[in-house]
Amino acid sequence: MTHHVSAGHHGSHADTRSHSHGSDPGDDLAQILDLDAELFAPYLAATTRRIADLSKGGVRHIVDLGAGTGAGTFALLERFPDARVTAVDSSAAMLEQLTRAAAAKDVAARVRPLQADAGASLPGIGDADLVWASASLHHLDDPAAALAAVFAALRPGGLLAVAELDGMPRFLPDDAVPDRVGLEARCRAALAGLHAEQVPHLGSDWAAALTGAGFAIEHERTEELRVDADTPLPESAGRYAYLTLRRIREAVDGLVDAADLVAFDALLDGGAQDVRHRADLVVRSTRELYIARRP
Repeated sequence: MTHHVSAGHHGSHADTRSHSHGSDPGDDLAQILDLDAELFAPYLAATTRRIADLSKGGVRHIVDLGAGTGAGTFALLERFPDARVTAVDSSAAMLEQLTRAAAAKDVAARVRPLQADAGASLPGIGDADLVWASASLHHLDDPAAALAAVFAALRPGGLLAVAELDGMPRFLPDDAVPDRVGLEARCRAALAGLHAEQVPHLGSDWAAALTGAGFAIEHERTEELRVDADTPLPESAGRYAYLTLRRIREAVDGLVDAADLVAFDALLDGGAQDVRHRADLVVRSTRELYIARRP
């Protein structure tokens, strides 16, 4: 399988199996992306602020590498009001949704969609002031080649911001299902085995990759994001958990024992244990941020 650059993978890496619940995988991914952006909006705002602090002004052309539904595109357009964005994604459906959203936000004139698999080149781009790559590099067959392409697309002094994650978000305490303690952890472990085969660059040493490509790292941070301060949590948290866990359930079918699958189904079936209305739901996700400059 070729792992194209698409922010459609932000919310889920469990997208390589059939969808037995009758869901539309593309629609699910788009919803997960938008929910992720909503729930972690403070993190995205802080990230774009840090980029602006390091940019030293003059950001006019931004490339969103793996733009998906446009969360990064729109956050960067807001942060840099004089900039335009080339939104790159391999998915025509994602770019169509992004284009509709840009029109609704009255920023369509500042967005150029570009359907491309940017694993080795960024066609026609050689003057970028900033490249934003959020949860996209690890999906590429050859991240080193992609970083070389980004280096070539940036002007000297331009910035590359890489936001990566450690895998699927986490939602439940170990004892969420009393007779199946550690259910989510076991399913995540099974999913990690799939990732090792199908997304081998997840969890790579991105600092080494960036310096190896010639970039100078100016900011590096890893932090756990957590949404649990509000009681009750917003409805969007339950929806995010439901869609993400549904994708995990489909991916690990046959990889965990039958009792775990039955217990997992109870988290998604609309009953008393369903994650969409659990009082113990927490949204946790570990994110890494690297901001590097082309010398």
